[in-house]
Amino acid sequence: MDLLPMRLAPGADLRRALEAAGAGGAFVVSAMGSLRDVQLRFAGAAQPTLLPGDFEIVSMAGAITAEGAHLHMAEADAAGAVFGGHVVYGNLVRTTAEVLLAPTPGWHLARQFDPATGYAELVVRAADPGA
Repeated sequence: MDLLPMRLAPGADLRRALEAAGAGGAFVVSAMGSLRDVQLRFAGAAQPTLLPGDFEIVSMAGAITAEGAHLHMAEADAAGAVFGGHVVYGNLVRTTAEVLLAPTPGWHLARQFDPATGYAELVVRAADPGA
């Protein structure tokens, strides 16, 4: 399995950087680092919630496609309280973000609207060997 380790520098937008790195299709294997003024969309919420202050990335998982990413993240504040939800744009790295991506050669990952859920859901297909 080929893996893509990466470090994001201070000020990088976490989601945008991961989408750029994994646009060919990838899964987030591991992540750690710190963010400032975290924005998460909590389950069932239409809009993200801003959590001001400094946070540590406790965990992150997700799938990245050319159409965008579906990422979940858990963050801990200075008191150790943990918050989790969907990663939106605007989460800026405070000191570092160290991420391990698993690209998916041989597979095509995409997002398509699913009328059963109302969301663009992951679609996995074997890659065209002639492409």
